[in-house]
Amino acid sequence: MPLIEAKDLSVSRGGRPVLRHVDLAVERGEIVTIVGPNGSGKSTLLQALIGALKPDEGRVTRVPGLRIGYVPQSLHIDATMPMPVGRFLRLPHAHDALSRTRAMSTVGLEPDVEAQQMTALSGGQFQRVLLARAILMEPDLLVLDEATRGLDQPGTAAFYKIVEEVRQALDCGVLMVSHDLHVVMSASDRVICLNGHVCCHGTPETVASAPEYRALFGFGTQGTLALYRHAHDHVHDDDHSHDPRGGCE
Repeated sequence: MPLIEAKDLSVSRGGRPVLRHVDLAVERGEIVTIVGPNGSGKSTLLQALIGALKPDEGRVTRVPGLRIGYVPQSLHIDATMPMPVGRFLRLPHAHDALSRTRAMSTVGLEPDVEAQQMTALSGGQFQRVLLARAILMEPDLLVLDEATRGLDQPGTAAFYKIVEEVRQALDCGVLMVSHDLHVVMSASDRVICLNGHVCCHGTPETVASAPEYRALFGFGTQGTLALYRHAHDHVHDDDHSHDPRGGCE
């Protein structure tokens, strides 16, 4: 049973259709990435999946007791409000110091970062703190909404490598939304190309060569799958005949 599954999902906002008949499923231990142009409904789809908004049609099914760790695409903290990293990690649950230290270590941060102000962190440090807070929940599913926005290419690649390490450590599923086509395509087990509906989906190689994908993004990502390829210690079913799993329309 998938950790989370959407069937025939449709969402409108302000009377305008945003998503039309979307199918999607995420299994434990796999990384699934949603790509698409601005306004394609990527963030709306995530909000429907995590229960932040109700779809007009279709349904979302989650395994009982599903724990979701969520990393937003942006988080504004007022520079005038004191917010040390340690206090931020204790919200809304007072996780103990050992758990916080482990989470910080997992994302590549030293314990002394807890004493720093959130507003004094670099972009990469800030995103790693958000990821540490998400994994403190010991999630079954980690959801990342453009979590590398504002990072440069090396920082983005490093962040996705940490996500892969988190996936292995927690054996969780990962669902990502990203614009980082040059890296994220090769950091994924499956890619879903979205533009109001699912244009095509499957392995990164399948999607990168699909006419629907190239109609949206051109040929600019050709050959870049070699930039970063995560190693597997598990096996995925290569049969993509089931619609939420893979294939191109």
